[in-house]
Amino acid sequence: MNGLLERFLEYVKVDSQSDPHSNTSPSTAKQKDMAKKLVMELYQLGLADVTIDDFGYIMATLPANTKKPVATIGFIAHYDTSPDYNGTGINPQVHKDYNGEALLINEQLDAWLRPEEFPELNQYKGQTLITTDGTTLLGADDKAGIAEIMTALDYLIKHPKIKRGPIRIAFVPDEEIGRGAQFFDLQRFGAEWAYTVDGGGIGEIQHESFNAANVIVDFQGRGIDPGIAKGQMVNALGMARAFMGMLPAEEVPEKTSGSQGFFHMTKLLGDVEKARLHLIISDIDEEHYKARKELLAYCRDRVNEEQKGDYCSLNIMEEYTNMKPIIDEHLHAVEIAVRSIVETGIKPLNRPIRGMTDAVHLSFKGMPCINLFTGGHNFHGPYEYIPLESMEKAVQVIVRIAERTQKRFKSNGKMRKN
Repeated sequence: MNGLLERFLEYVKVDSQSDPHSNTSPSTAKQKDMAKKLVMELYQLGLADVTIDDFGYIMATLPANTKKPVATIGFIAHYDTSPDYNGTGINPQVHKDYNGEALLINEQLDAWLRPEEFPELNQYKGQTLITTDGTTLLGADDKAGIAEIMTALDYLIKHPKIKRGPIRIAFVPDEEIGRGAQFFDLQRFGAEWAYTVDGGGIGEIQHESFNAANVIVDFQGRGIDPGIAKGQMVNALGMARAFMGMLPAEEVPEKTSGSQGFFHMTKLLGDVEKARLHLIISDIDEEHYKARKELLAYCRDRVNEEQKGDYCSLNIMEEYTNMKPIIDEHLHAVEIAVRSIVETGIKPLNRPIRGMTDAVHLSFKGMPCINLFTGGHNFHGPYEYIPLESMEKAVQVIVRIAERTQKRFKSNGKMRKN
């Protein structure tokens, strides 16, 4: 594990936030600073075919060290960080021998990581936690994944007795704004299947996703002097309030988990004359997902009935559908990951992807992709943290996947008889 912590701390200090309002790729110039660092490190490790294209997609190859016809697999991570919270001036803190109690991360702000608020902390007593200083996100999503892949590559290179087939590596920009797979060249990458190292807590493996859509609801009001408004004013914000009031209050991200779907209200802007509501709807079950869309249409119709006119309009934009039918045709990729996790002494946690990841988009583009844990928690905010020991386990899993693929799978993805 030499260099794992040092790599991670060095990576997170580089500001590489993406920008959803930009039309360039990468969406921010500062992502190029991170990309240059990664390209140089890949060269220094001795990888072959190191390239970066005009869109910021980095690819490289760790050549096979066996003459067997072994499947070419890939490992992928993204080097942008979320624009949801401050990502400038990240000052990571390393807390050794965590005592299992509330952990102070910023005395001036009175910011704490408390087990009663974040119960996952209870499983990390005695471990080394890496946190923010309470003023920024940490960026473990997904610089932990990059550090883990780099460390695994370093280990495989230095231990040639571990036989492996060809391994392709990709580091991509703009995943956090939904564009990580937009310009991903599958033909150039050339892997038969791949693993995105972009998941959460230790043991997590994801090969099933939700169906999801972005929704915009527009409300067109009519402003009248409030003193004479009766029977004449149509308040756009009032319609928005009524619309939101018809959605189930318990079916929101902060009150659901696992396979439970949700309505996620992300933004409301407007005044009496005009308002716009942004939502995300998501559900793993196709029928439930359809019912969510039907409920939105019902809410629109009810608002218009109440106002006796077409004051509310609805635009549902499909984002992605469940990747499970694709992965079900390539269960060998899942099997090898599950067995590798077990062999490192971890219990596999099969969980559906509740949000968007490159694994979903890449699977639909034609390359089956499974999402693996990085070990991180509370992404995209000041309470983000990651245990070093979980990162070490992620490295071990990557190494075991490479070794097990060589032992068990031919280049056509079929299992060897031995």
